[in-house]
Amino acid sequence: MIDRMPPLAQEQMNEAQRKAAAELTAGPRGGVKGPFVALLRSPELMDRLQKVGEYLRFQGVLEKRVSEFVMLAVSRHWTQQFEWAVHHPLALEAGIPPAVVEALADGRRPDGMAEDLAIAYDFCDELQRNRGVSDATFRRAVEQFGEQGLIDLLGVAGYFTALSMVMNVAHTPRPANSSAPPLAPLPG
Repeated sequence: MIDRMPPLAQEQMNEAQRKAAAELTAGPRGGVKGPFVALLRSPELMDRLQKVGEYLRFQGVLEKRVSEFVMLAVSRHWTQQFEWAVHHPLALEAGIPPAVVEALADGRRPDGMAEDLAIAYDFCDELQRNRGVSDATFRRAVEQFGEQGLIDLLGVAGYFTALSMVMNVAHTPRPANSSAPPLAPLPG
């Protein structure tokens, strides 16, 4: 696939794009990469969206292991190669067992998950399939994560859904240096 929205050279950027790119580069991401390459076409949206992501990834109330797991589940749902490649090693570093990550990659509900991951998986799976969740699923998630944690869980799922849509439309390539195996298409 050809990258439909490749990186912009400095001389191609308008003033708003240059400012947004400089702010992103100065933050914890350290540069304009992945979804932000395409999003730079709308610098105000990119700036606002990246601040949401910065909160969710670096300051949110969910344990890193849970948020990385949700990022992988959403990436798998969208077959989003860039996000999978970036978050695959981060999920393993955060303590998600390789067998759980492999099951996600295969499009299966992982066996033997810790209770918090099972609740996060069931919540995200039900949300993606039904565009909502049952009272029982809602209660389990609130009992496990609290109301703020539930909202942050929704935030992670929604944020990575938005990024996945952007990159799938832009045909953003996966990082060249990734050690994560590419995702196979989900059966049909």
